[in-house]
Amino acid sequence: MKDRASDGARTIVLPESALGFWTPTVERLWVKALQGTNATVVAGAAVVDAGGYDNVLVAISAAGAQILYRERMPVPGSMWQPWRSLLGQSGGARAHFFESPVVTVADSRIAPLICYEQLIIWPVLQSMLQEPDIVVAVGNGWWTKGTSIVAIQRASTQAWARLFAKPLVVSFNT
Repeated sequence: MKDRASDGARTIVLPESALGFWTPTVERLWVKALQGTNATVVAGAAVVDAGGYDNVLVAISAAGAQILYRERMPVPGSMWQPWRSLLGQSGGARAHFFESPVVTVADSRIAPLICYEQLIIWPVLQSMLQEPDIVVAVGNGWWTKGTSIVAIQRASTQAWARLFAKPLVVSFNT
């Protein structure tokens, strides 16, 4: 990553969950690592608190870091479990249905799509209504070995980008 930044890359996209848990220590580590570069790293992480967690994309540069995007639609059942609060339980991913369909990175308006959002219609349409410059799709496919899940996500995202005539950046860990 540091080599890419030193070679002049302006924006580097890493997969969903690439940063692990987003903490002040992780933030300091990455900001320090990017010192002396003009690069911005966009990477997936989890922000955990007593009520559950947010699946996020973080933008990091030598100047600092910020949570760029909170996933609008985590996978129902395995991640998003809205019934837990009705049962007096905490945990599970939060869904930020109507937040940030488009975010700005390095003067470009991006439509971020994390994992499951690449397979369903409304996050894509919600983003396209905001006329982004580019689609950025990230995923965490380590658990899908021996399946076609990642290939289906890639094909779906490529089709959406083609349909709306948008450039596409894809970053998956498998």
